Formats: sequence, C-alpha cells, structure tokens
Amino acid sequence: MAVLKKIQPWQADLLLLAISFIWGTTFIIVKQALEGITPFTFLALRFSIAFFSLLLLVRPRKTLPDAKRLLAGLAIGFCLFCGYAFQTIGLQYTSATNAGFITGLSVVFVPLLGIFYDRRLPNVFALTGAVAAAVGLGFLTLDQTLAPHKGDLLVLFCAVAFAFHIIYVGKYAGKYEALQLALVQIGTTAVFCTAFSLLLPGESWPACWPREVWTALAVTAIPATSLALLIQNSAQRFTSPARTAIIFTTEPIFSALTSWYIGKETLAPQALFGAGLILFGILLAELKGS
Repeated sequence: MAVLKKIQPWQADLLLLAISFIWGTTFIIVKQALEGITPFTFLALRFSIAFFSLLLLVRPRKTLPDAKRLLAGLAIGFCLFCGYAFQTIGLQYTSATNAGFITGLSVVFVPLLGIFYDRRLPNVFALTGAVAAAVGLGFLTLDQTLAPHKGDLLVLFCAVAFAFHIIYVGKYAGKYEALQLALVQIGTTAVFCTAFSLLLPGESWPACWPREVWTALAVTAIPATSLALLIQNSAQRFTSPARTAIIFTTEPIFSALTSWYIGKETLAPQALFGAGLILFGILLAELKGS
C-alpha cells in the first residue's frame, strides 16, 4: 500500500525532514519519560500501539505471511528490538544529545560489518568516515580518565544493532511486501519487549504514569513509528538516495537542539567538536561509502 501516489521531489524532502525532526525529538522526550516508567514496559506499550495502529492503517490482506517472510520479519524485528532496548536503557545513563549522535553511527557501521557479513571490503570513503566518526566519538564521550560512560556504551551497542537492522532490511525488503514485513518486525519487537517487561524483576506495570510518559507514547508510538514508516516508504520513492541520506543526517542535530530547548542540555567545546566529526563521518559513509 502506498500512502502517496505522486508528489514533487521537494515535497518528499520536506516529509522526510519532518520524519527526521520527529525522530530527533524522541531522545529527550523518552529520557524524561523514563523517570516515571521502566524501559521495557515503555517499549512494550510503544510498539504494541504502533503495531495495532499500523494494522488498522494499512489493512493488509487476510492471508498470513508465509514461513520465509515470517522468518525474515523475525530476524529484522529482533535487530530492531535489540537496538531500541540498548538505546532506551542507555538513555537512563547518558544525555539525549549523546544518544542522538551515537545512534547515528549505525550508518557508519554498515559498510564495516560488510567485511564479515558478505566478505566485502569497504572503500576508502567508508573507512575515512569510520575513522572520523570514531575520533569524534572519543571527543564526545570520553572523560579525562579516558573511560567510556555506561550509557554511551549501551547506545553504541544500539548503533551496532541498528546497523544489522539496515543490512537485513536491505537484504529482504526487495523480496517481500514492505509493509507486511514492517508489521512482522514491529510485532516481533512488541512481543520481545512485553516478555522482558513481564519477566525482568526491575520492570513494573503501575496503575498510572506521569504526564511525561503519555507525552512520550503519543510522540513515539504512532508519529515516530507506524506513521513515520508509512510516509518514509512512500516519500523515498520520489527523491534520491543521496538527498535522503543528507536529510536523515539532521536527526542528531534535531536531537541536540530539542535536548537543549526542552532538557537544557549543552555540549562542551570538546564534545561539540566530536559531534561535528561524527556528522562528517556519517555523511561520508552515507554519500560515498556505499
């Protein structure tokens, strides 16, 4: 199902920029929500709402996915679950600004993982982007003792998981119906998150949550997950991959700006330099490294 039948490239770019903005705002909003809800309980609610809303929006065929499509969706969904699990837990221990820039490193990891995944060496641009991003990561996260912070390390694992998610989406998206595949991966993430929220001793389902939790669910469940997925799948057909890459590079910038405006987070000069190097590495890997 296509949401948009025909639009101009500049209109597609604006829609993708809006998605990038929404994704960027989620870091500080989720971080504030985690003061009133446990991570897996929040993710269980987010992805369950996203799954059922997407189910209503796309009205897929009544036939169930076959075994191959189901297994592909489960593999992609597991990577998605790992990414959001590490990111959400990491947000409890690091700033939303750091989380935004570190999460963006997933696109740098994709060509590097190709060394092991399909035995293909990355080109010089991808390697240069990776080195620049790694140096930037050091400036952004390491303190005077050169020890990584717990939250930054968890979000780094999140970036690796999202890199695998990108690889698996690239492998299977051309073979199966995209939205049915999306339903399976979002449903898989919802099931894993719900299971962890019920089994882990630190998780809880209280009778009520503060306003910040409901705000985060309102932003993340439908606008940042199911609706963003529908628009992204349609809008990217009317613009170039290079323009899409540049637009999505604005996500950590939006994360930093909204974290400063809402959460009063700021970056020291050293961290700001590191963030700039990360952005340079991401752009180089996106535009020249593929």
